[in-house]
Amino acid sequence: MNSIVLILTSLLYLVFLFGVAYWAEKRSKKGKSIVTNPYIYALSLAVYCTAWTFYGSVGRAVTNGIEFIAVFIGPSLMMPLWWIVLRKIIRICKVQRITSIADFISSRYGKNATLGVLVTIICILGILPYIAIQLKAISNSFLIVEKASGEISSSSFFTGDLAFYITIVLSIFTIIFGTRTIDSTERHEGMVAAIAAESIIKLVAFLTVGIFVSYFIFDGIPDIFQKASQVPSLKNVFVFNSEQDISGWFWHLLLSMMAIMFLPRQFQVSVIENVDEKHLNKALWLFPLYLLLINIFVIPIAMGGVLLFPSHTINPDEYVLAIPLKFNQAFITIFTYIGGFSAATSMIIVETIALSVMISNNLVMPVILKSAYLQDKLAGNLSLLVKTIRRTSIVLILLMAYLYYKTIAGHYSLVSNGMVSFAAVSQFAPAIIGGIFWKNGTQKGALIGLLVGVLIWFYTLVLPSMVGAGFFPQSIIDQGFMGLSTLKPLALFGLEGMDSISHGIFWSLLLNIFCYVCFSLNSHQSSIEHNQAVIFVDIFEYSEQVESPTIWRGTAYLSDIQLLLSNFLGEKRAEKILKLYAQKHKIKLIADKADPQIVSYVEKILAGIVGTASARIMISSVSKEEKISTEEVISILKSSQSLLSANKELKRKSVALEKATEELKEANEILQKTDKLKDDFLSTVAHEIRTPLTSIRALSEIVFDNPEMDLSEREHFLGTVVKESDRLSRLINQVLDLEKYESGKQKLILEDVDIQEIVKDSIDALYQQAKEKEIKVVFIPDRFTPRFQADKDKLIQVVVNLLSNAIKYCEPQKGEIILATHYVEGCVYTNVHDNGAGIDKNFQRLIFDKFFQAEDQTIKKPKGSGLGLAISKKIVELHNGQIWVESQVGKGSKFTFMIPIV
Repeated sequence: MNSIVLILTSLLYLVFLFGVAYWAEKRSKKGKSIVTNPYIYALSLAVYCTAWTFYGSVGRAVTNGIEFIAVFIGPSLMMPLWWIVLRKIIRICKVQRITSIADFISSRYGKNATLGVLVTIICILGILPYIAIQLKAISNSFLIVEKASGEISSSSFFTGDLAFYITIVLSIFTIIFGTRTIDSTERHEGMVAAIAAESIIKLVAFLTVGIFVSYFIFDGIPDIFQKASQVPSLKNVFVFNSEQDISGWFWHLLLSMMAIMFLPRQFQVSVIENVDEKHLNKALWLFPLYLLLINIFVIPIAMGGVLLFPSHTINPDEYVLAIPLKFNQAFITIFTYIGGFSAATSMIIVETIALSVMISNNLVMPVILKSAYLQDKLAGNLSLLVKTIRRTSIVLILLMAYLYYKTIAGHYSLVSNGMVSFAAVSQFAPAIIGGIFWKNGTQKGALIGLLVGVLIWFYTLVLPSMVGAGFFPQSIIDQGFMGLSTLKPLALFGLEGMDSISHGIFWSLLLNIFCYVCFSLNSHQSSIEHNQAVIFVDIFEYSEQVESPTIWRGTAYLSDIQLLLSNFLGEKRAEKILKLYAQKHKIKLIADKADPQIVSYVEKILAGIVGTASARIMISSVSKEEKISTEEVISILKSSQSLLSANKELKRKSVALEKATEELKEANEILQKTDKLKDDFLSTVAHEIRTPLTSIRALSEIVFDNPEMDLSEREHFLGTVVKESDRLSRLINQVLDLEKYESGKQKLILEDVDIQEIVKDSIDALYQQAKEKEIKVVFIPDRFTPRFQADKDKLIQVVVNLLSNAIKYCEPQKGEIILATHYVEGCVYTNVHDNGAGIDKNFQRLIFDKFFQAEDQTIKKPKGSGLGLAISKKIVELHNGQIWVESQVGKGSKFTFMIPIV
């Protein structure tokens, strides 16, 4: 493929990254940040997958079998612990405004500048080779594709080298989107968005190659395995053959579990760029899923590569590109090249930003702040100075990585260099894990542990690579330092039988932990060290809303404190920040001397800009700090904890009070409604009683006033008086019955009953009424319905009420009522189905309410008290049953009640 096409493709891809980053920054300014999305956070974590993953995993699979997967299983195993460990680290960093992993360790151990310097140097030494192999991967992939076209351009040390130009372009990108702000509270949104986009691209690219190899070159994964089983060199590659294999797996798992948290780039995206701790919930399953997907085709590609290139003329690291090239797949080749390019550039960008912050905050700024001469020379806008230092650091880091690539990295595979970097950052584990869970870890223990660990790491892992590059004689490897066999870098203290990585990490971590614990137990903490230890270990007790107690005592002038802040943020912004903080905490800013809370707050802001060590130096330069005893520190922290507990209790009681108020309001509304319904009900009952009484009186007066009235007419009037009297009695009895049901005084008289007999008796009772209206009544009995215990009279009352209502609402001469019974799963069901007017859907739920008829006086209804259904419901419920209605307006109603058989 033409080299110009590749160069243009690379440049276009970088332009695309610029576009994504710019778009994200623009959205952020409009208040529409995309990094607040948990999926973006989870995708940004995939910066873990570098060119090592994209190219090196296949090479590792060919040479070491399934051992390659250890570095991906490790992070997946670590995910469940993230909610305990990483969430704690995130909270600490937000409270302390920590900007890097060096700053974190420095802050934990008394804001010690020496520790910050040491951690920064370890990161530079450990990560430069890692960045170098990314440049190597980009350069190699370019050359592979270029050679396939038959064009090999001559290259000098710098000007003809693609890696050099990539170094320059990435420097520009990182400077633009990585040093836009110096405040740790302002995220690198453009960078995070670009990294998330690159994570998608490299995943899709790798899956494309995997699918092409598995399903277009071969007939699926089973076909690859079947053919690979016939190749002797592949038969035993994917099984454990010795204890050494198991040992290697263990140490690689352990390394990757630590690397996923302590690599500077991972610390940057997972901690510093985190905007919400809850995003971890998505990352806990999404990131392992990503690792699974990007590795799912590694073994098929590795086996396919061996089958397609049996002569081993192609480096296994190059199979991912070489296979599509072999089959002249231009699109897949260029897409794969971009995928590898993406994997490498994302790592370089984030790692360089993280290192530049450490160099600025932990190496350069402390030197400037401690030197009165340099402060005078560089006085003015310190924020510009910090940006300049970081930008210069970015260029220097990338150029040093380039030089390492040109001189040393070429002697080792992608994976070998990567594991050396993993081993370097694993040295931070004792100081960090111990620091957040063990209050007795001291500055001295952390410092000596790190020094010993990194020296062993250098001696056992870095020195051999330098010997291989010709910087030191081979005798050091073969005979040991100064001819001492116990000091052989690859068999230290006579330990043999382990691979170089396992050997190096075993000794470096073992001695690191040993020194950390021993020296911590035999040294004392300073007051500030103890303060930080308590806050770090108990961060969740003292910080619910990303606040921490103020542990500072001394004398400082407000004007000096404000001037410090103005040097970085500008006079207006500094003044505004202090005013807002003072208003929130009710602090007066009119006094000459600064309140301790103000001093502590300003130190935190400065820590977010120049690091905790530099911030401490700056505050110390304008204040006279008094020592605080351990007892006072504990007292302050306890007071803070008590205040926090009191606030939480106050909040809890406030919520409870609001809930009680709401419940009281609802109860009052129900009471008012009930009171209204009661009034309506009494009004209705009075109306119903008044009607027959009025009729009785009127008819009685007529009979009384007309003694000579015709006998037949007199009998008619007196018969009506008797009917109205019966109606009045029934109404009064229903009201009294309802009161008994409501008060729970009504008791059931249980006996053995047959539901068929109950329905027949009810039909007989209303036979004449139905006959008068010429309404057809049909009963469909179920002969399989068993007898059961119930109150016969009460159930007859229910059926009579339902049948009576059906007769009332059916049209004379056209009405038809069907009654049916059936038995299902221990329950007896009785249906009363009519073809009457039907019931509106809005009223179906209300018709069993004793007040319903009183509420709805606008609807014309047949005569009745409106209590029949309410009483029926009470009777059914006394039998532990249920009653309901199904109806459509104009199509009749179907009432059903169910009684369970006990």
